Amino acid sequence: MSLPQDILKAAQAANLRIATAESCTGGMVAVALTDVPGSSAIFERGFVTYTNTAKSQMLGVQRDTLDAVGAVSEEVAREMAQGALKHSEADIAVSITGIAGPGGSEHKPEGRVCFGITSRTNCTTETVEFGPIGRENVRIAARNHALELLFKACSTN
Repeated sequence: MSLPQDILKAAQAANLRIATAESCTGGMVAVALTDVPGSSAIFERGFVTYTNTAKSQMLGVQRDTLDAVGAVSEEVAREMAQGALKHSEADIAVSITGIAGPGGSEHKPEGRVCFGITSRTNCTTETVEFGPIGRENVRIAARNHALELLFKACSTN
């Protein structure tokens, strides 16, 4: 069984519906989940919010937060995940915002990705430094990490 299948099985057992809010992965988590037959019973919706405007309009990320800390931050990841829940009928949401590359800066290097995972009662965030492993590899690693976060969250609810 694959990780997306395991997630859907765990979510179904816990009676949870899932939403995703993705930036640098461009919908890769949603694709991984919806590739599984029967996922429509669990996967509620996905938001691809690549720009700051989309993050604000679709998820309610505060402009002040974006101005203060930038899109690649745990604060924005938190607001993205919470916004995905608020703007859906899901019970659990995962968010991803990061710098896939090429590029980055001294303060926000290539490969830095921030994640949020939220339920109706709990929200946690974390940052993972995947390093300058190339755009495709950062995106794949971020997708896989988000799937692991979803699996843990669905298994403990």
